Amino acid sequence: MSKHLVIVESPAKAKTIEKYLGSDYSVMACYGHVRDLPSENMGVDMTTFEPTYEVLADKKKLISDIKKKAKGADCIWLATDPDREGEAIAWHVQHSINVPQEKLKRIVFNEITKSAVLAAIERPRSINLALVNAQQARRILDRVVGYEMSPILWKKLKRGLSAGRVQSVAVRLIVEKEKEIMAFEVSDSYKVTAIFESNGHAMDAEYSKEFAKKEDAHAFLTNLDGVTYAIESIDQKESKRSPRAPFTTSSLQQEASSRLGYSVSKTMTLAQRLYEAGHITYMRTDGTTLSDDAKKGIHAWINQRHSSSYLCNRDYQTKVKGAQEAHEAIRPTNVQMTEAGKDEGEQRLYKLIWQRTVASQMADAKLKKTVVKVPALEGWFEIKGEVVSFDGFLAVYPTSTKDKVLPPVEQGQLLQETSVIARQKFTKPPARFTEASLVKKMEELGIGRPSTYAPTITTIQKREYVERIEDEGKRRDVVVLKRDAGHIHDLCEDEGYGNDKGKLQPTDIGTLVTDYLVGHFDRVMSYQFTAEIEAEFDAILTDNLDWTDMLQRFYKQFHPKIESAANDDDRINEERHLGEDPKTGKPVYSKIGRYGPFVQLGENEDESKRSVSLKKGLKYSTLTFEEAMECLAYPIELGDYNGELVTINIGRYGIYIKHGDKNYSMKSKAINDLDDAIELIQEIDAERASRDIQRFTHENEELNVLNGRYGPYISYNKKNYKIPKDKDPKTLTLDDCLTIISEAPKKKKKQAKKK
Repeated sequence: MSKHLVIVESPAKAKTIEKYLGSDYSVMACYGHVRDLPSENMGVDMTTFEPTYEVLADKKKLISDIKKKAKGADCIWLATDPDREGEAIAWHVQHSINVPQEKLKRIVFNEITKSAVLAAIERPRSINLALVNAQQARRILDRVVGYEMSPILWKKLKRGLSAGRVQSVAVRLIVEKEKEIMAFEVSDSYKVTAIFESNGHAMDAEYSKEFAKKEDAHAFLTNLDGVTYAIESIDQKESKRSPRAPFTTSSLQQEASSRLGYSVSKTMTLAQRLYEAGHITYMRTDGTTLSDDAKKGIHAWINQRHSSSYLCNRDYQTKVKGAQEAHEAIRPTNVQMTEAGKDEGEQRLYKLIWQRTVASQMADAKLKKTVVKVPALEGWFEIKGEVVSFDGFLAVYPTSTKDKVLPPVEQGQLLQETSVIARQKFTKPPARFTEASLVKKMEELGIGRPSTYAPTITTIQKREYVERIEDEGKRRDVVVLKRDAGHIHDLCEDEGYGNDKGKLQPTDIGTLVTDYLVGHFDRVMSYQFTAEIEAEFDAILTDNLDWTDMLQRFYKQFHPKIESAANDDDRINEERHLGEDPKTGKPVYSKIGRYGPFVQLGENEDESKRSVSLKKGLKYSTLTFEEAMECLAYPIELGDYNGELVTINIGRYGIYIKHGDKNYSMKSKAINDLDDAIELIQEIDAERASRDIQRFTHENEELNVLNGRYGPYISYNKKNYKIPKDKDPKTLTLDDCLTIISEAPKKKKKQAKKK
């Protein structure tokens, strides 16, 4: 039996630490939180705000194993992560394993290296209850908001909806951005560019004025006849570009998105692995400082690989609201290790962190910028050049800066016109949020903290309040007027626009829910209030604020709003009357249902009413009568195949082929006639034959009995159900399948594991 038991959060972290400690130490992982509020009720005394915690169902055996190990150990070291969540996990472990206080020691380290771990063991402390209380206050307040607001949404719209203190405000940001975009009116103008020649060298130039109309641009090009182009001035300036601060959680997520194309959640997963392997410091931080030892190592590397002229000792301070300056930035644990990581994803992220860290201690890049001014009519053309005269930090962290060298020019020099182009340009609406830019906005407003950005963005997409756009944009014609050898050519070019692929857009449900919450819970949905709450959590850390007093004060203002909303008859308007069908005279509605938006022909009480899902790209809130009638044209009958009707239908997942009682996804295939449909049916039937046992349809959804990697199972409504061993999959009826589904054990909500 080991004399020392070390408890960490993840097995990867345990494996790394075990390498640094001797045989007297045994390391176990608790896999994140071991206790939480109960899932079936509030779990909080609403008078005292005292929580009731219970060991998570999937952690009971683990806690039992830890208890056995702890019983025979002389000392238990709680080595969970160095933040509020980590402190709370240590506290919950302490209360779950029930060992004498004198046997417990709390240690923290910002990096998993041998020196850091051994140094932490030399400096143990007790659990910091201020940190624990700040985490408890957050957890309880979020539980109260979610448990009291969500049932209001069930009553006002439909069951299954949820609200959250941070998630709902994040959705509001996206909804308000979408409203800005919808209100934006596109306008066009004409931008003029030219190519001049000097001593055999071509130079690009831009005119100082734009023209509102095509006629104005045409007149300008015509009036250039006889114009002499002479350089009026040459302005040369020295400029510099400074490196940015080492990475915080937010800036790492943003840079990994723009440079590597990583989602926020992927970035955090990879960073966690690098941290647990001992390659980088803790990845949840809003501080930009570097330790003195780290800076010494970086400075030594710069001097060794470059020279002292590339070195600049820098200290950074963050401007983010509520940032914890004591937290170190994300950096490599050993700057001499220029590459690290098990796979390409980890390696690319490590390289990014290494480059940004080293660059932060390097000299400015120096640039020479040249602007040449050439008068023409009532304005002037500008020719710009930029040359990097000293690369500085760009030597390790390249940016988009590229040399644009101009040929030798002098004042008064004549230039020859090669061509002048007036190109139609369109104003762009506000840009939708990417995951990374949403994180940046949340950080600017003080909404959430480094540990909450990724989970929040995952949650609002998982709950279908927000979706990532898959459309790559549209095409349009652009007018181009080209002056060439004195002649003006009227041309038309094709250009793509509106490519928002990968950006975030609110769903119809997300917009409806947000509008309701803003109207009825304006304080909770306020950006300022959300930031103030985060500041109060921070104040609990310094013992300047009692956490239960803070919760009671919040609840006094919050709960009356809940009671008011619960008692009023103000439902969320989930239908829009679009007009009357000219053939039947029946009303046409755009509605929100259990499975999302749809079109309904007829009133609810009409037995012959008909409903159909919206075509991809259409939205409940903006659906027109014409678009609704296009949807109601489905199903489209194509003809008979093997004695059964073949139709094209719209479902919640898009357009599909229906043949008898079987459905076939069209994917990206174009179906123009019955022959195309038969070809698709035969192709998919061949694929299904290799794994199908039985297929049924229930409530317009496919219910299938399939062969899987681990044996037969039932697939229904995006969920899989295990078939009992005493049941023969080949003889199951639809009723048998529904019984198996109804008797399947309900999955409890998994506690988010903090690794």
